Amino acid sequence: MTDLEALYRDLHSHPELSFAEHRTAGLVAEHLRALGLDVTTGIGRTGAVGVLTNGEGPTVLLRADMDALPVKEDTGLAWASTQTATDHTGATVPVMHACGHDIHITCLIGAVEAMAASRDEWTGTLIALFQPAEEHGGGARVMVDDGLYEKIPTPDVVLGQHVTSLPAGMLGAHSGAAMAAVDTMEVTLHGRGGHGSRPETTIDPVVMAAATVMRLQTVVSREIAPKDTAVVTVGSLHAGSASNIIAADATLGISVRSFSEEVRGRVLGAVDRIITAEATASGAPVAPTVEFDVQYPVTVNEPAATARTTAAFAAEFGEDRLFDPGALSGSEDVGILATAAGVPLVYWILGGADPAVVAAAQAAGSVDTDIPSNHSPHFAPLAQPTIDTGVRALVVAAREWLGSRG
Repeated sequence: MTDLEALYRDLHSHPELSFAEHRTAGLVAEHLRALGLDVTTGIGRTGAVGVLTNGEGPTVLLRADMDALPVKEDTGLAWASTQTATDHTGATVPVMHACGHDIHITCLIGAVEAMAASRDEWTGTLIALFQPAEEHGGGARVMVDDGLYEKIPTPDVVLGQHVTSLPAGMLGAHSGAAMAAVDTMEVTLHGRGGHGSRPETTIDPVVMAAATVMRLQTVVSREIAPKDTAVVTVGSLHAGSASNIIAADATLGISVRSFSEEVRGRVLGAVDRIITAEATASGAPVAPTVEFDVQYPVTVNEPAATARTTAAFAAEFGEDRLFDPGALSGSEDVGILATAAGVPLVYWILGGADPAVVAAAQAAGSVDTDIPSNHSPHFAPLAQPTIDTGVRALVVAAREWLGSRG
């Protein structure tokens, strides 16, 4: 059996960006082949899938994502990442597993080992899918479009988990709309550049961008009903190169989250209207350029399948280790794997933070400031009991859906 904590530390020390998960995919494939699985690599560019056929019965797909983020790690861990890489824009960036995908990979490897070792207890087909580019590039869609279900069996259910900063040892699944849809876009506002001492000869895109950013803050507060949920975030703003130069353009990176098509359409319409109106108000010589990037649908946990899976969790872990996280405003593309196969999805939350630290922060009312969240440079899941819980959860869920020899 693999030393899973050592594997986790190795993965954490060697993170790779979206569609660059070459070392990770190679390591995964090596482990899967050693366990006797039929392995296919290069699906969706860097995806790796192992298939373990064990007689007649249902087909269950377990999914883990592999990519890391352009974040400079500041955890202080002895195995912290010091890696850099070239991102999709050509820039050199630091790289960190700031969203816990290293935990996801480790848990799935451990689960496959457990399932391979217990083949005399279950029947059916187990699929271990290691997906690239969840963070950027829509890896699930790319795998599907690359003929995923022509290369591997079509599953009867898709199962997976995501580690968060909730207490380690806890598991939570929300039935129905579980995670938000996301639409990210890059907006370029076109002005007219010139000397900083003569603003009257220019159309300042920085002022245009500032007005746009502030007006976008009213979309959710003034155009979305209190009963609905949406998020509009301007995550980046780039313009200019010197204090005495008025730039010709400014670029905004915008992220929109929503839980229904109606709200999604309303928010995107408002964002487009505001961008266009602020450019017109500024006298922009050219209309703004809008380029959409990541677009994932709402992650929907099929209610009956979710109830069945969480009942198995309750029997294994006890009700006191389960919770309903509610609908989360973060986004995922795992649902595309289920939708493309026409089967249910069950995707749950895996706690990864030190329970004592979380409890102290809750008592102090300082969870938001003291407990690093996903994508933080300080995000560092507790190896145990996180890995053990994650492995057991995947095994329990898979065994619930596979046939039994018992």
